Amino acid sequence: MTDEQNTGESFAADGGSASAVLHWNTTQISRRTTPVLPDDIGFSNGGGMRHVSREAVTQIINEQVTAARAQATALPFFLKTEISGGETPPSAAYFATKRCIDIVVSSLLLLILFPILVVIGLLVALEDRGPVLYYQTRVGRNGRHFRFYKFRSMVKNADALKEKLAAQNEAAGPVFKIKNDPRVTRCGRILRKTSLDELPQLINVLRGEMTLVGPRPHLPREVALYEDWHFERQNVEPGLLCLREVLGRSNLSFDQWVAYDLLYIRNRSARTDSWILLRLIPAVLKADGAY
Repeated sequence: MTDEQNTGESFAADGGSASAVLHWNTTQISRRTTPVLPDDIGFSNGGGMRHVSREAVTQIINEQVTAARAQATALPFFLKTEISGGETPPSAAYFATKRCIDIVVSSLLLLILFPILVVIGLLVALEDRGPVLYYQTRVGRNGRHFRFYKFRSMVKNADALKEKLAAQNEAAGPVFKIKNDPRVTRCGRILRKTSLDELPQLINVLRGEMTLVGPRPHLPREVALYEDWHFERQNVEPGLLCLREVLGRSNLSFDQWVAYDLLYIRNRSARTDSWILLRLIPAVLKADGAY
């Protein structure tokens, strides 16, 4: 693997095994954090803060979710946007069970899918003799930075070409998306369409940096461009799968994406997680908005 301290985004060297990735020293990255809330933003009253009203955030969520429903599957009745002030946070048993499921499922999938992972790695390497894995620094819970893995789906100099393509960005907000990105390789296009490029993130789940169900993690430079109401999503562990993945993926605007993340956070439960996980296969097969 190459060092990413100077570039911010880099490739993992080809030929590395899953065990080598698991034991990679992340001490330097783990010490860096992105504030969950800037110093002058807060939900509480008092102090010299710019106040972010929970009611105002609820209204934004309602507006964005309503706008998104025109292109998304109907939401189940138990996902509520309203807040009454009497909500109780998820129990300790929920978090303990969720972590146990993360460990068991990610371990089993890495073991069962190992032959497929090897084949994908060979195909990625053979297309242009480049690295197999691509890693980035992403922002997790409470602003903690961690190394985020994917199968490489773009040409080797993708980051260098990104600046030249900036004017073609089709996504609103801080994220960068191009539907027919010329940097994507032939193999990468298939991996992205089927979401197979995301499989290495099972390593992140096993290590506790991510969970199976939760908001997708963003880059530090994307978090730096958050609007005030976006920061609530940093209060939970990032996930491999989120509401956006099963309701619209890249067809949703950034604000709609964040609204769904906050909707999930306000309704976290075993039932909500199960509802999302059960829609994983249909969402992948449909590949709506995947590119």
